[in-house]
Amino acid sequence: MKPIALLLALAVSSLHAEDWQPEKGFTSLFNGKDLTGWCFRAKTEKKDPAPGNITEKLDGKTEAADAGRYIVKDGVIAVTFPTEMDKLTGQIYTQAEFSKDFTLKLEFRASVNADSGIFIRKPQLQCRDYLVAGPYKELKKYKPQEWNEIIVEVTNGFAHCTCNGEDLELALPLPLFGPIGLEGDRGVMEYRHIQIKEVP
Repeated sequence: MKPIALLLALAVSSLHAEDWQPEKGFTSLFNGKDLTGWCFRAKTEKKDPAPGNITEKLDGKTEAADAGRYIVKDGVIAVTFPTEMDKLTGQIYTQAEFSKDFTLKLEFRASVNADSGIFIRKPQLQCRDYLVAGPYKELKKYKPQEWNEIIVEVTNGFAHCTCNGEDLELALPLPLFGPIGLEGDRGVMEYRHIQIKEVP
């Protein structure tokens, strides 16, 4: 999608972005205006994020210094794939790390065959145009090129992940702590209404 078309799509899809508020007991991880609270992190030799190793904070920025891969507009983070880049994935993370059990909620909209992902402490939940790109091609409630909701419930080191109420992962094993992250790999993926509630 060309940059002008992308920005127009973001504007149309987010006319009421300022009206959104996190649910009771939840904290927003994305303020809808910029990338405050997000960052780049150093990677290990296995290309995984190194907990605590923040290389650049993105506070106040509406575009990450990653060739325009992450763009904020009217309540949406658009994860793009600039054509001039090599076939390398991009990753941004919350500056905060989470060790308690929690519930994470967010909405996403995928362009055709888009490939992205949500990092939960460290492991990745594939977030894609599922019926085309997989891996969850049998979903009945997934809405192609429309907004869909993912809920991640973390309990005792495992994550139960759903899309529009359908199971994606029943018990994804997690480390004891780590950030939340978003990956950019292929196509355009939009994220909004990212909120978390930690168990006291």
